[in-house]
Order: sequence, then C-alpha cells, then structure tokens
Amino acid sequence: MMTALTRIARLIDALNERTGRIFSWLALAMVLVQFVVVLQRYVFGVGSIWAQESIVYMHGLMFMVVAGYTLLHNAHVRVDVFYRTMSPATKGWVDLLGTLFLLWPVCFLIFYVSFPYVEASWAVREGSRETSGIQGVYLLKSVILVFAVLLALQGLSTVIHALRILSGAEQPAEEASPIL
Repeated sequence: MMTALTRIARLIDALNERTGRIFSWLALAMVLVQFVVVLQRYVFGVGSIWAQESIVYMHGLMFMVVAGYTLLHNAHVRVDVFYRTMSPATKGWVDLLGTLFLLWPVCFLIFYVSFPYVEASWAVREGSRETSGIQGVYLLKSVILVFAVLLALQGLSTVIHALRILSGAEQPAEEASPIL
C-alpha cells in the first residue's frame, strides 16, 4: 500500500515540478513584454492594450499555476520560527494536520466558490472590455480551478510524505533557503 502511495506522491511531485519549471519562465516573458510596451509607448508613441493585458495574464497564470511547485519546495509562507526547530516527527504532524484541516478545506472552498464564477464566464466566452484586448478572460478565470486542483494534489503528496516520515520510511525534505 505504501509503495503505491509513494508512487502517487512522486507523480504529483513530478507534475508540479515540471509545471513550476515551465510556468516560471513567464517571469522572464513578463519582463520582456513590459520592456517592449514601455519602449513602444515612450520611444515610438504607440500603445498596445493586448500587450499590456498579456502581462496581467502572465502574472496571474504564473502565480496561480506555480503554487503547487512552491508548496512542493516548502517555500510557502509559514511560521518558520517554530517549524524550523521542530523534530522531523513533529514537522510530519504539522504538515499532515495542516494539510487536512487548513490546506484542503481552503482548496475545496476556492474550487467550490469559483466554479460558478468560471462557468458563467465560459457561458458567455467572456473577453476583455477593450476591443483590442485579449478576448480570453474566461480562460484566465479557469486558472483559478487549476490552482485549487494543483495545490490540493500537492497537499495529497504532502500527506503521503508526512505519513512516510511518521512511519520512519522517509527523511524530511530540506527546507527552502530564504531569498535574500
């Protein structure tokens, strides 16, 4: 049973690892598009609503889709002052209970509340309010559901890893180093 769960955890980890690495490139794309927008506006006097909206799309897409990757690497915000000094078993309990009683209920709530919102957007194929904007607002809103699913899946992996740590079958993963 535990080997099947371990395989599931590894598949989820691989999914979020690959997704995170791919979508993190949007940070570079945002910088480049923003540079082009500024160059067009202040050097050539030309504006592009589509390009400006694409920056918002990339920003939202990157942060929502990469949330599972962030959780995979223990880089989400938490009270590290206490967590850092805990024993591996206590960390396992914190991860297990935190996922069961905090992460999953929030993911479920986000999915549940946003589903009608996304569904309504799809029903009318909601687009930009600007005629020359991106006519795919409904696609961007769908990312909310992807966010909830990827984060909940990574929570499942966290639960499996926590159970393996508590059973002594696994050592805790290294902590993410703080960004200075």
